[in-house]
Amino acid sequence: MSGGHGDAGTSGKMAKLKLFLHKSENRICADCSAPDPKWASANIGVFICVKCSGVHRSLGTHISKVLSVTLDKWTDNEVDSMIEIGGNFHANAIYEAFLPEGCRKPRPDCTQEEREKFIRSKYELQEFLEPSLRIVSNQSSDPGKHAGSASHSDGSMSEVGMIEYIGILNVKVIGGTNLAIRDMSSSDPYVVLTLGSQKAQTSVINGNLNPVWNEELKFSVPQQYGPLKLQVFDHDMVSKDDLMGEAEIDLQTMINAAAAFGDPELLEDMQIGRWLKSADNALARDSAVVVAGGKVKQGVSLKLQHTESGELELEMEWMPLDM
Repeated sequence: MSGGHGDAGTSGKMAKLKLFLHKSENRICADCSAPDPKWASANIGVFICVKCSGVHRSLGTHISKVLSVTLDKWTDNEVDSMIEIGGNFHANAIYEAFLPEGCRKPRPDCTQEEREKFIRSKYELQEFLEPSLRIVSNQSSDPGKHAGSASHSDGSMSEVGMIEYIGILNVKVIGGTNLAIRDMSSSDPYVVLTLGSQKAQTSVINGNLNPVWNEELKFSVPQQYGPLKLQVFDHDMVSKDDLMGEAEIDLQTMINAAAAFGDPELLEDMQIGRWLKSADNALARDSAVVVAGGKVKQGVSLKLQHTESGELELEMEWMPLDM
């Protein structure tokens, strides 16, 4: 019975958020004015388009916590905070109060460099804020301490303005099976995913060799991308965490298939690609790329490498920025 009440509460909360999104001032991106934004910075209080969301994510969660209005789970506090701030008009009245004369906001079709420069000036450097309100933080997110968030390491921050993103990758870490023992008779596993300079991790599950996480981790995918690297660790309170296995995930099959078939919202549910198991990869079985409910998804079963046992189940979703 309690689960039903929880579902009703969640449904009501998201309905309130979507109703707020449909206010006229929130129907365009707060940063570039692109129509119909589906993303938000929960702590800043603005609705933004998918292209601007990639830049916001690169700022780190200490500056902008990016959530999808349609894909993510929101807390009551996050929804209430968005509404209390008042939406895009009120937030922009603060963050663009001292926008210099002649300074033009980026347009929906602007270059990635123009978009990056404006958003960093607006939120990270706070150049358009009333001077007395400016509090520029030098803090950087520690990806090893913030489960569920993806952030850039300090060494890449100076280069981030040169990066052009092509999409958002949502990875749901479902669970593990028959993981390796690293303590006396069990392990305290958690998963770390790495894409270039971005890292994100799940929570730790204590004393479980068959853990279930069902946790979602997000990454901004640059134009030049490599494999998604996965590592499983055993959490240790007194010594270095022990490696329980690792694997690499080739993203090309999913990204190339999505590009070839076009807008998934216009397609019926169907298979559009397949990553085949071979001796050169860590797949436990073939992995199909499908369109389901207007979204590009890929289920992946991995046999962990450099360990005595263990498999991991993931579900990936690809959201290109050019749709």
